[in-house]
Amino acid sequence: MTDQGVSDHGDEKARRIAAWRASEKVLWRYASETTLGERLTALARDAGSVHDLSASADVYGDGVVETLERRVAALLGFPAAAFFPTGTMAQQAALRCWAERTGNPVVALHPQAHPEVHERRALSVLTGLRTVHPTRAARIPTAEEVRGLDEPFGTLMLELPLRDAGFVLPAWEELVAVVEAARERDAVVHFDGARLWECAPWFGRELSEIAGLADSVYVSFYKSLGGLSGAVLAGPEPLVEEARAWRHRYGGQLFQQFPAALSALLGLERELPRLPSYVAHARVVAEALREGLTGTAPWFRVHPETPHTHQFQVWLPYEPEALTEASVRQAEDTGVTLFRAWAAPDPAGPPGVAFTEVTVAGPGLEWSRQDVVDAVRDFMARVSGHHATGAPARP
Repeated sequence: MTDQGVSDHGDEKARRIAAWRASEKVLWRYASETTLGERLTALARDAGSVHDLSASADVYGDGVVETLERRVAALLGFPAAAFFPTGTMAQQAALRCWAERTGNPVVALHPQAHPEVHERRALSVLTGLRTVHPTRAARIPTAEEVRGLDEPFGTLMLELPLRDAGFVLPAWEELVAVVEAARERDAVVHFDGARLWECAPWFGRELSEIAGLADSVYVSFYKSLGGLSGAVLAGPEPLVEEARAWRHRYGGQLFQQFPAALSALLGLERELPRLPSYVAHARVVAEALREGLTGTAPWFRVHPETPHTHQFQVWLPYEPEALTEASVRQAEDTGVTLFRAWAAPDPAGPPGVAFTEVTVAGPGLEWSRQDVVDAVRDFMARVSGHHATGAPARP
C-alpha cells in the first residue's frame, strides 16, 4: 500500500470515530470514542468509591491488584485468582498448566474459539499444544460430540458465549451435559469467560454456579465492564500459582497496573449489576430491528433471533463498505448511531453479504422500540439510495 493509501485509510477511520463520538444517540460506546482526557478524568473522579486512594500504589501485583483478585475469586466461587494484562496470556498460561498436569497436550475447542481465530496460532507456536474440534457447527459442542471425539484430549475449552458464532450459548442442561462428557473422558474443563459476566440471565444461575462447572475460568474486564484492560484467571490455588510463574515468563509481571485494576473494580461495582437490564433490552432492540428491516431489506437476519446476551449479529445482502458508509452518514446527518462497521464473513462464504455486531449497553436503554424501528428504516433508505446511484448490491 502506498503512503497515500495509508493516509486515506487513517483519514477514513478518523472520520468514522468522529461521527460516532459526536452522536447524541447510540446503543453503546466503544473505548475509542472517548478521549484520553475523558478516561483519565472519569477514573480519577470515581476510583475512590471502590478503593482507598490513600493506599500505596501497587508494585508487581500487590495492593489494589490483590484486592481485585480476591473480589473476582469470591464472585466466581474459586479459592484463587491471578490478574493478567491480557486474556490471551491468561488462557495460554491456563491451558499450558493443565496440559502439564493431565499429561495430554491436546485441547478440544471450537474452531471459532478465540485461540483458533484471534491469537496467531499461539497455542501451538508458544506452548506446543495441539487442538481438536468436537464440532464445526456454529454453536457450543454437544455432549455426544465430546464423547465421540476419536482421540484423547486433556482439556475441553468452552467459550461462553461463542462470540464469532453470534454470541451464542447452550441451554443450562446442555452445558452441564457437555462438562460431564468431558469428565467421562478424564479431561479437565476450562471456560473462556471473556464475556461470562452477561451469561447469568440466559442460564438463570449465579456466576459462581456457572463458573463452578469448570476447573478454571478466565474473565475479561474491558469487553462488558468498561475497564481499561486486563483479565483474571480463577481456579484451584496450585494451578493459579503455577500460572503466575508462567505469567512472569511470558512478560506479564508488570511493575504497576493500578489504572487497569481500579477500572476493573469500577466495572464490577457499576456495570456488572446493570448487565441483566442490557440483556433484556437487547431482546427489545432485536425485535425492533426485525420489524424495521421487514419490507426495507431484500433479505436480512438477526442472529440469534432472541439474543442470548446483550450482543448479537445483524446480516444484510450488501457489500460491507456500503453498509459502513451508510452507518457513518447516518451518524453525521442525524446524530444517531445504530450500527458501526460491517464486515464480510469468512472468505469462503457467499459474496455480497455482510454482518455487524450490535451491543446494547447503558446508552441503549434510552432507546424505545419505535426509536430502533425509525433508525433502521432511515439506515436502509441510505443503503438503498447509495445503490440507486452506485454499484448494485450482489444478492
